[in-house]
This record gives sequence, structure tokens and C-alpha cells, in this order.
Amino acid sequence: MSPNNDDTADICLLLEGSYPYVSGGVSEWTHQMILALPEYKFHLACLLPPQDLPKIKYELPKNVVGMTHIFLQRLPLGSSHIPKHEKENILETITKAFPYLHQGSLSHLKEIINALHPSKEHEIGSRVLIDSEEAWELIVRLYQNTMKSSSFLNFFWSWRSLISAFYSTLLAKLPKARIYHALSTGYAGLLLARAHIENERPCIVTEHGIYTNERKIEILTADWLDDRQAMNLSIEDIKPDLKDFWIDTFSSYSRLCYNASSSIITLFKDNQDFQLTEGANKEVMRIIPNGIDESIYSAIPRNMSHPPTVALIGRVVPIKDIKTFIRAIERVYREIPNLKALIIGPTDEDKDYFQECKSLVESLSLDEVITFTGKVNLIDYFGKIDVVVLTSLSESQPLSILEAGASGIPSVATDVGSCRELIEGRADEVPRLHAGGLIRELSNPTSIAEGILMLFKRPEFYAKCSEAMRERVKKYYRKEDQIQAYRTLYQSYLKQDRQQENASAMHEVKSGND
Repeated sequence: MSPNNDDTADICLLLEGSYPYVSGGVSEWTHQMILALPEYKFHLACLLPPQDLPKIKYELPKNVVGMTHIFLQRLPLGSSHIPKHEKENILETITKAFPYLHQGSLSHLKEIINALHPSKEHEIGSRVLIDSEEAWELIVRLYQNTMKSSSFLNFFWSWRSLISAFYSTLLAKLPKARIYHALSTGYAGLLLARAHIENERPCIVTEHGIYTNERKIEILTADWLDDRQAMNLSIEDIKPDLKDFWIDTFSSYSRLCYNASSSIITLFKDNQDFQLTEGANKEVMRIIPNGIDESIYSAIPRNMSHPPTVALIGRVVPIKDIKTFIRAIERVYREIPNLKALIIGPTDEDKDYFQECKSLVESLSLDEVITFTGKVNLIDYFGKIDVVVLTSLSESQPLSILEAGASGIPSVATDVGSCRELIEGRADEVPRLHAGGLIRELSNPTSIAEGILMLFKRPEFYAKCSEAMRERVKKYYRKEDQIQAYRTLYQSYLKQDRQQENASAMHEVKSGND
């Protein structure tokens, strides 16, 4: 479906690497929110890798009235006739303001934005910002002043990658909207800060997982960012390395996003602690938990004639730690020889990792035990699944645990995101319910396997977990509560926006009469 282009949407959603091009939790959440709020017009601002436009994974709802694509690291060439002194002035302004972004300084971000639009005669692009002699001199100075113990080659490509994505976010067309709503920090958060500066509209950020934490995991495990100096264990010689450089960059985008936001939303309390450490204003923070349509999942009939079946529901990507699940299944299979295991989720996001997982299954001789189903309708599967397992290294508030729980299926999960809260109950849970499964150690196949075996071997414990999850989801995680919370929030900001528009219009009329 091609969305109907409309000049001004009610809400512009700022989406980094997710809906509608990637399947999964945040994308599904976004799709369901748009469908549930047909009274609002949505515009999608999609921040994507610099490659060609990927295939859309969802049929866009009718109230999506426009889409804007921002390809990170893809800049316009810009004018080639800008005088040398003007190029130097632009880069000097950016260089002086850039360090203050780490403090979340919106005024310094505004200086950079203004520098990127110096006049109507000249368009600034990669010819000045990336490929000019002045830009090269800037990189050399930065390297010598901040990171000269590191590999210059690695520093050069790190800087070029980060600054290109930064510039592309600030130079891209910004859609018109009455509200801007980012569904992460990162580059979506940077774009939100820009929208706050340029359009002065209400800005909201909803963090499912904490973006900076997820990027830290990726950065700290990136072999190509290892520096020789990192091997030096002398405390007095420790200096910032390239991994610090990358982490600090994403932390600065979080701070800018938080400072620009009228509402900072997350799904559960522990996330707020991380947000506070990154500079979020406690006065505008709030929690809106995920919700599901409990009635659909609770109505799924249980088929008791199937073999013992375990399922991991999630994308086949490293952050879901599929390999730990596979190794755990190998241990459970030793004790339950008729075991069946399903890995339910898209396999095309990281094809190399998917092949590694398939090879691991083959090497452990689990071909007849483990099935990769790809993306399927979970309703068709829940009736014949006994235990849902989540081995993720990072999570927010997994819908799979809620959906399985509403169906009466206990979960075994790592202690990430809100998994403990979902399974063991929130601090304000009254009356306290039984656990809805087990929390196990991170990256520990033996611990995961022990949790699965406990549920299979202790029927009374399993029954209590099953009933507790049904009750917990029904009481605290209803989709209608989630939708109403966002409807109320949008209504309040749209009302303020219209009041300001009316006041401005009356002022103009009065000025004209005077």
C-alpha cells in the first residue's frame, strides 16, 4: 500500500532500523499502536542503513499518511563553489560545539544545525563536511588531540562513519507534524532533538530497551574496535579508546533526546534508573507497560497430545543469544528424548548468524529436535507449546512472555529488561501471585536447561506458574490500558498545540487591526 501524502500529520514517528522494514517486538508494537488509534494521522520517518531501500514487512494502515526515508551516512554532495574561508568557518563552528553535545546541550546542537544551513545560495554536503581538505585537517587534529594512542586507520573510519550518520540526520528533510514521537534514542533521538529545535512542537520518546545499553553490548564485543593500548594493564596509562569514543557518541544522543522531550516513557521501572544516569528529567518520566489482547491468547485451546515442546520466540540475531538456547536444548534432550524445540522468528535479519546457528544444531545432532519455523502466526502454535524460553542478552518488555503467559505457558528467561518483573511480579503487585516461570543466568546453557527441566519434572509447580501468568497478564498488561494511555497523552499535546495556534492566529489578527 502506498500511503497518501499529507502535508502535516498529527504524529510523526521517528523509527531507527525498525517498522515497517524489520519484524519483531518494537515493529509489532508500532503497527498495533497505529491500527488502534485510527483517529490520528501518522507520518513515518524511517532512519535506515545507507544501502538500498529494504522490503516492507507490514501492510501500512490507512492512517499512515506519509513516509520519509533518511539513509544514515548518505549525504547530498552539496555545492562545490563554497569559498575556503566559509568552509573553515562552518567546520570550526561544528568543532567547537560538538564536545558540548555530550552534556546534552541543545543550544550547541542548534549552533551546528545553523552552521549546516549558512545561506540559500550554498547547499552544504559531503564535499565540505567529509571530503574537503579542511575536513581532513579536522580529523587529523582530533586524532592528535584525543586518540593518538589508537590506530589512525580505525579512528579515521570510526569518525567518518559516526559523523556521516550525524550529518545525514541533521541534513535530511524533516516532516511536518504536530507531535514528534521517537521510539528509541540513538539517531531517532538525535532527530527528535532536531525537531524540537527547528519546529518547537511537543516531543516524546518511548524506550522499549535502553538504546545506549544495547549499543554498548555491540561495541564492547566488536573485535575491529580493539586497540593495542587496551592490552596495557597499567592503570596510570589507561586512556580513552575507540570503544569509549563510540559509546560516548551514543550517550550524547540520548542526553540530547531526553533534554528535548516533553515526555520520557519506558515500559518498566528499572529502565528509568538507566535513563536517569543518562540525564533524563525525572519530572517528565513515566511508565506505560506493554499490553496484549489477553482475551485472544487465553482462548487458545491446549492440545495435550503433543510431545514435550519448548519454544524460543524471537529474531535469529546475536542479541537474542540463540546459541545458548540450542546448547540448553542439547542438555534437556539427554533427559527428555522425545523433546521438540522450536525457534520461532525471522531468520533473514542476520543471515551469517542464522547459518552459524544451523551449523551448531547439526554439530550437536539436533536436526530432528530443533526446527527453525521462520515468522509464523503464534496463535497457531501456542496450543502445542509447553515452555517458552528467552535467552536474550538485552530486552525490554518481551511480548512473547506476555502472550505465552496469557495462554497459560510459563517462561524460562534470562534476567534482562523486565523479564524478572513479568515472571515474578511487580513491586506493587497486590496480592502477590506465584512466579510465572524461572529467571536464569545469562549465557549459561546449563542454567537454562535446569529451568526447563524443573517445569517439566514438577507438574504442581508448572500448574502454579501457568495460572499465575494468566492472572498477572490479565490484571497488569492489557492492551486497552496501553492504548488509552497513549491516546490521552496525544490528546493533551494536540490540545495544547491547537490552543497555541489559535492564540497565534488571534495575535496576528489583532496586530493587523492595530
